Amino acid sequence: MTSSIAPAGPAVDPLADAEAAPSLLSLLGPFERALRVERGLSDRTVTAYVSDVSGLVEHADRLGVTMPAELDLAVLRSWLALQSTRGKARTTLARRTSAARAFTGYLVSHGLASVDAAARLARPKAHRTLPDVLRHDQVNRLLDASTERATDGEPGPLRDLAVLELLYATGIRVGELVGLDVDDVDHERQAVRVLGKGAKERTVPMGAPARRSLDDWLKRGRPRWARPGSGPALFLGARGGRLDQRAVRTLVHQHLAEIPDAADLGPHGLRHTAATHLLEGGADLRSVQELLGHATLATTQIYTHVSVDRLKRAYDQAHPRA
Repeated sequence: MTSSIAPAGPAVDPLADAEAAPSLLSLLGPFERALRVERGLSDRTVTAYVSDVSGLVEHADRLGVTMPAELDLAVLRSWLALQSTRGKARTTLARRTSAARAFTGYLVSHGLASVDAAARLARPKAHRTLPDVLRHDQVNRLLDASTERATDGEPGPLRDLAVLELLYATGIRVGELVGLDVDDVDHERQAVRVLGKGAKERTVPMGAPARRSLDDWLKRGRPRWARPGSGPALFLGARGGRLDQRAVRTLVHQHLAEIPDAADLGPHGLRHTAATHLLEGGADLRSVQELLGHATLATTQIYTHVSVDRLKRAYDQAHPRA
């Protein structure tokens, strides 16, 4: 009996047929989807990486490099060198290096290149600038003023107070805040369940003032703005939709503008402030790392630099033999 199954031929190298291989330009869409689906990166990071890699692809095209297998270390280095000569900041160069690494890693993992061109690409060390933070008295004035405005029971002031209290109490990111649903608030344990970067979930404690402000918003404010299409969103806009990040940034800037001598910070500034005040109050670095949702302890360590720097300034100003 003759078998109808043909004998297996030689293995086909997906990189051997250069004409069938997709171009670098055509891979930007699939690369973006991989960042979102496979790596679970935030929208902001995905947008930045795709923009950076688009620039890399354009640079490679000018050099006559259009196919994945042709992308090598020399092309990557010349692209970054061009960015440097144009005066790009070290933080920008560091991010673009990370984007290039993500792209070449994608090419290898999907069988589009046999060698990871960015494996030996050095990542520029960004200068660690100390973030501006509020003093304790400035935070108290900010929240006291917001509390006074909320006494009239109107939804807007009640929501703004709850937003400010929660940002400072928990140190969560603005994207995490606007993504909260009503059921994410654990009133009994006095905590919120947060979905952070990389779709990682964590539970963050909050203080009594934040819990009270949230209770007031949920009982007296949110019901007046809620609409059939509001869904489970914890924080709403005046039209009943989920509050967006831009609106949160605007309200933080507006409220801080009323505090004398306070730095013009956004929501991330309140995150920096919360972390700094926790460390100054005696919290250990590992706990602050878990609270903030940092992947590595090294990211959290910048806040120790903030505290030490502030201590040195106070020493220089106050000690007679400084």
